[in-house]
Amino acid sequence: MFATIMLLAALTGAVQAHGPAGETPAAAEHGTATEHGAAAQGGHAAEEEHGFDILHHIQDSREIELPGGVIHLPAKGSWMIAGVDMTPTKHVVFLGLTGLLTMVVLVGAAGAARRTGHEGAPRGRHNIIEAMVLFIRDQVVMPNIGHGGERYAPFIITLFFFILFSNLLGLLPWGATATGNISVTAALALLSFIMIEVAGMRALGPKGYIGTIVYIPHGLPKALVPIMALIMTPVELVGKIVKPVALAIRLFANMTAGHVLILAIISLIFVFGSLAIALGPMVLAIALMFLELFVAFLQAFIFAMLVSVFIGLIVHAH
Repeated sequence: MFATIMLLAALTGAVQAHGPAGETPAAAEHGTATEHGAAAQGGHAAEEEHGFDILHHIQDSREIELPGGVIHLPAKGSWMIAGVDMTPTKHVVFLGLTGLLTMVVLVGAAGAARRTGHEGAPRGRHNIIEAMVLFIRDQVVMPNIGHGGERYAPFIITLFFFILFSNLLGLLPWGATATGNISVTAALALLSFIMIEVAGMRALGPKGYIGTIVYIPHGLPKALVPIMALIMTPVELVGKIVKPVALAIRLFANMTAGHVLILAIISLIFVFGSLAIALGPMVLAIALMFLELFVAFLQAFIFAMLVSVFIGLIVHAH
């Protein structure tokens, strides 16, 4: 909601500065189509200069906007390590903040639980974190993975909180949603894919794991075994690849779509160039911000739930 109000203030300020849409001093003075077009181009240039376009607030960049000004990050290629560009961008900075926040919150809650022991539950914010951790472990990890699921609980709990904090940081004024970057969600999906496949290898052994790729139903006549293997092996391989791809696209699309919709609704004030319609877009944007808050928790939960389901499916393939 705060982000909505701040962006609304910026857009309405731009409306007052540029005047009503389609009417500029040059067009009013000369009244020619050519000059009117030039004035419109100048208006678009001013929009780009002030960054009021939607993509500017969603895409990654090399500057971080703050209330007091703009922090310019190093130029591309400034930090090269073994031929790889490690120069930080806005999303990389917010990923670092997300990781730091996740570590501080979870380690702090674990320390509070250790100090409390069996005497009672931690108090204050640590009690909330412990309740969330227990919910993910008891209602998400264990029911979907089953026996042996406790060894995967730390990974899935960390994954849940990391995605949640990244989603929530994008709702703050001047924040950025790193999970709205397909590269970030693809990396999270790749880590989950590795965890899923390693869990299958450990639980099934080499022969059992190969059976998850080369699927041969029990009792199949020997003459049909090569044909079934030829047909089902590509299907099983595609299934393994589709799972992480679906995880990456689902999280990326949901986090991007919400921000695009909110910014598009608020931009109606700037498009029409009138404060008379400000109340409608403002009310809709605030309502969508509450929906985005719910989606931030929901998408973190869904990602953790699906990873648990996929681990359970391969660990208990029978």
